Amino acid sequence: MIQEKNIFFNSSLPRATSTLFQNILAQNTTIHATPTDGSLELLFGARANYTTSPEFKAQDAELMLKAWRSFCYWGLQGYCNGLTDRPNVCIKSRGIGIHYRWYASFFGAQQPVRIVCMVRDLRQIYSSMEKIFRLNQEQHQPIQDHAKMSGTSTAKRIDVWTNSQPIGLALERLKQVIDEGLDKNILFVRSEDLCAKPAETMEKVYAYLNLPVFAHDFDNVEQKTKEDDAVYGLTPNLHTIRTEVAPLRKDYLDVLGKDISLWIDKNFAWYQTRFKYI
Repeated sequence: MIQEKNIFFNSSLPRATSTLFQNILAQNTTIHATPTDGSLELLFGARANYTTSPEFKAQDAELMLKAWRSFCYWGLQGYCNGLTDRPNVCIKSRGIGIHYRWYASFFGAQQPVRIVCMVRDLRQIYSSMEKIFRLNQEQHQPIQDHAKMSGTSTAKRIDVWTNSQPIGLALERLKQVIDEGLDKNILFVRSEDLCAKPAETMEKVYAYLNLPVFAHDFDNVEQKTKEDDAVYGLTPNLHTIRTEVAPLRKDYLDVLGKDISLWIDKNFAWYQTRFKYI
């Protein structure tokens, strides 16, 4: 028998301590926190078939819509039941925020759609990407092609990341969420606040999730989520966390330089201002 679970989501920016957040949550014995999860992709596949298959088109449209929404909700419930016996599940997926209205359509009155979005000073997000690139010189990196002079400088790599996954797509989605006014439904958590004031920040998270506050051990965060980054063609151990929650180091000027840092502030003022980084 399927146990109806309380499901909520972590839909965050890349390099914004979302993995740390998941593993802090996982200390709570009532919460199962996933690594980067593929349940959205399962729903994408089902949605394509619901939209195009003649078997659905040939039946009463209103009845099929009701059945489809029930399929999505209880399919996700069944998925979570397969993951854990814990009553609360936090699914990590960057795509949930932009699909808020879709999820709200099948969550309906049964549950509110609750999304936590981790954000971070965008200069530090780019700095983190650049540091990963510089530390991975022994392997071929597709972003860099010396013959075509593409990705051959920090500025050029910033441009590539701005117009591709993971950063470009995440920023585009976030801007759209804000433009549509959906941000009022989302709890934004600054990485800097989580790492500098973890107890206070998690109290706000629990209030948003409507769950009792849990006494976390921020000095010993065990890594419960496991991800093989090589599957995505990425550097191994990108999602390995430190066991102690501590303030983040601000190094973007050392890594990116002043001109690039100012360029980021100017071109993404909507983000940097919205989250009080400038």
